Amino acid sequence: MKKIGIIICDRYSTCAGGKCFRSLAERAGGFARYAGQEVELVGFTTCGGCPGGNVEYAPEEMKANGAEVVHLATGLVVGYPPCPYLDHFREFIPRKFGMEVVVGTHPVPEKYHLVHEDLGTWPTMKAQGDLQVLLADRATRLAYD
Repeated sequence: MKKIGIIICDRYSTCAGGKCFRSLAERAGGFARYAGQEVELVGFTTCGGCPGGNVEYAPEEMKANGAEVVHLATGLVVGYPPCPYLDHFREFIPRKFGMEVVVGTHPVPEKYHLVHEDLGTWPTMKAQGDLQVLLADRATRLAYD
């Protein structure tokens, strides 16, 4: 059983997690890596707001609950502007807590894809390969609109 935690952007603090939970159940987007595996969500919280103060503490609780992986929610990527601290979180969590970090939860909705493509806001993420699994195909992006 793979145990995971999810950290969402604080600007979406009232999010009920529907797209994240749906994609976890469907093993879509950032959760495609768990196809055929049992997964348990053991933590779900916000970053705490810029500059992400909760990231300093939340992974420790997730780890205490058995989490091996922390998913940084898709909202950190598709919000505008994308989270300027994403690279810091991706480096800090493994170093301090020894946990794997995955950028993304649910597939990128088409409405966000179109705007960010037009604005050219994702070239670094594309180069690092973070967006490949989140962009999926157009039909999937539309299904997550």
